Amino acid sequence: MQFRLLVAYDGGDFAGWQIQPDERTVQGELEAALRELLGHEVRARAAGRTDTGVHASGQVVCFRTPRELSPEVVGRALNALLGRDMAVLEVDLVDEDFDPRRSASSRSYEYRIWNQRVRSPFWRRYAWHVVQPLSLDAMNEAAAHLVGEHDYTSFRAANCDAEGPVRRMVASAFEASPSGMLIYRVTATAFLRHMVRNVVGTLVEVGRGRRDASTIPSLLAARNRSLAGATAPALGLCLTGVEYGHRLERRT
Repeated sequence: MQFRLLVAYDGGDFAGWQIQPDERTVQGELEAALRELLGHEVRARAAGRTDTGVHASGQVVCFRTPRELSPEVVGRALNALLGRDMAVLEVDLVDEDFDPRRSASSRSYEYRIWNQRVRSPFWRRYAWHVVQPLSLDAMNEAAAHLVGEHDYTSFRAANCDAEGPVRRMVASAFEASPSGMLIYRVTATAFLRHMVRNVVGTLVEVGRGRRDASTIPSLLAARNRSLAGATAPALGLCLTGVEYGHRLERRT
C-alpha cells in the first residue's frame, strides 16, 4: 500500500527536509513517527526538499507499507506522534506508480516580507523584516519578466545539484495586505536550490530603487549568480502547494 500525506510544518527548528546526521529534520521526525506506528523502517519521499528554516503548508509526502491501515487511522496516529510544529492535514491511498516529486507538474511557494518600520513580534519567524519602503509596482514589473521558460542560472545556488538550470515559471507576482505584509507568490514546474530566495533578494533591490526592473531580462541572459541580489532569509519562505497533471487515483 502506498499512502500520500499532505503535511504542514514550521521550519524554524528544522535543519530542512532531508535527513542529516545529528540534526533535527522533517524527514527524520516523520520517519520516526511512521516507524513507531508501523513497526518497520519506512522511507518518506517528498515533493520538494525544503532547506533549513523553510516552512510548508502543502508538502506532499509518500510512503509504502505492507500494513493494511485506513487513511483515517494513519492520520490520527501520526498527528498524535508528531511534534507540535508538524501536522498531517490529509491522508490518501494512491497508486504504486505515483511519485510525489516526479509526478508533480508544478510547485507553488509564498515569500512574506514585513515592510514596516517597526518589527512584528507575531511575524518574526515567518517574514523578512525590511524597514526601507518598497515599490510594489516596480517589484511586480520586475517579477513579470521572470515568467516563462528561462535559464535561471543567475538565481541558482552554487551547491545546487540539479541536472540543468532551465525551468518554466507560470506565475510571479507580489500582493500587498492592509497590514503592510508583502506576499510574493510564485509557481513553476520546478525550482533550483535557493532560486525563490535569490529571486526575492533581487526583487527587493528593485523595490528599494537599487536596480531597475527593466534589467531582469539581461540578468537572466547573463547566467551569472554574482550579478543578482543577495539571498533572502529562509524564514519568509513557505511551500504552499504541489500540483499534479492528473487526479490522484484513490484506492478503496
